[in-house]
Amino acid sequence: MAPTFVRQFEGVHAPESSRGSAPKSTPENTGFRPSRSASPGRWALIVAGGYATGLVASVLGVPAPYLLASLLAGAVAALSGRVRDRLPAPANRSSQALVGALMGSYLTPSALASAAPAALPLTAITAATIALSVTVAWLLARRGRISRPSAILGMVPGGSAAIVTCADELNADVRLVAFTQYLRVGLVATTAPLAAHWMATAGQPGPDGGAAHGAGPALFHPVAGPDQLTGLLTLATVSLAGVWVGRRLRLPTAALIGPMLVALVATMSGVIPPFAPTGALQNLVFVLVGLDVGVRFTRETLRAVRRLLPSILAGMAAVCLGCGGLAWIFAKTTGTPLIDAYLATTPGGINAVLATAVSSHADVALVSTVQSLRLLVVVLVTPLITRMLTAKRLPPLCRADEPRRWISR
Repeated sequence: MAPTFVRQFEGVHAPESSRGSAPKSTPENTGFRPSRSASPGRWALIVAGGYATGLVASVLGVPAPYLLASLLAGAVAALSGRVRDRLPAPANRSSQALVGALMGSYLTPSALASAAPAALPLTAITAATIALSVTVAWLLARRGRISRPSAILGMVPGGSAAIVTCADELNADVRLVAFTQYLRVGLVATTAPLAAHWMATAGQPGPDGGAAHGAGPALFHPVAGPDQLTGLLTLATVSLAGVWVGRRLRLPTAALIGPMLVALVATMSGVIPPFAPTGALQNLVFVLVGLDVGVRFTRETLRAVRRLLPSILAGMAAVCLGCGGLAWIFAKTTGTPLIDAYLATTPGGINAVLATAVSSHADVALVSTVQSLRLLVVVLVTPLITRMLTAKRLPPLCRADEPRRWISR
């Protein structure tokens, strides 16, 4: 049975290994208590509180206010013990589908045509980002107390759900990989709006990202376009069809990538009415994204990794700074605004980065394209890279004939 906070992070159970590894730890011998499920009414209050907090943050001019405020509110609720489980699955899937539809709606023919000249540099940047993450993970495993598979899977940017799912098969510790992945997502989701706001105000004049959402969103204008009923029906159809397509094609993060692809086709066709969520509906989606990240950080998870936290944070800082350097190089070589290059290359998560791009009036088509490309590449190549780097010699902490540990004694 997987430890409690594996379920809190991913809602999935690690598959049983057939390679003779030791039995997994249980909540009884790790000190974790079963999580108490919050009622739907309580979750409704939490979401309403996150929206209200985002509204206040918007009035105060905070960048990406609904995302950032709800993320912090979710983290406070989890750390205080008031919430001990993750966002309900229907709400999580719905927010991912709506984010995917929003991403696809920005990928218009003109936007893709404008990004085409930078295809080669974007591919090189994606490869460099993966190489940087693997290098930092290798150094972290060499100098720290983390096995090499766990370090690699924890540090690669993108496809968090898929990476955690395959961690056990690759002889890594599912608990540590889940925590590291979502700690990175939380840190990027917290810092990216602030960095993007600083770049927008210091590097180029433009509208304030925090003010873009205003204190009074159009409650009766939830989608783009004049016909709201038709737009809402189209949005629902695109989202549901996208989730179905994503599952049929076995795409990573099917609830996100599937609707994005269907929305892309619908947008490219030119015959579908506008359906992108906007106003209060868009803000609500960003609140759900922020809460989904924030509630994952409980006191139990922090106590479990406290000895490894300095090394993990140092590795993440190196990856983020390296990605910032790659963004600067990309901006200089292609003439892309620095804020667009930064958001396109920042190491996930894709939901939070998109929310920041929309709030900061960045090039959402470019950001969506690069982030989606990297997500797909990471999910495809990470298992291969992990096997290659661990084939000759399994790390001492991850031998098949010993119980797996992720903190050395």
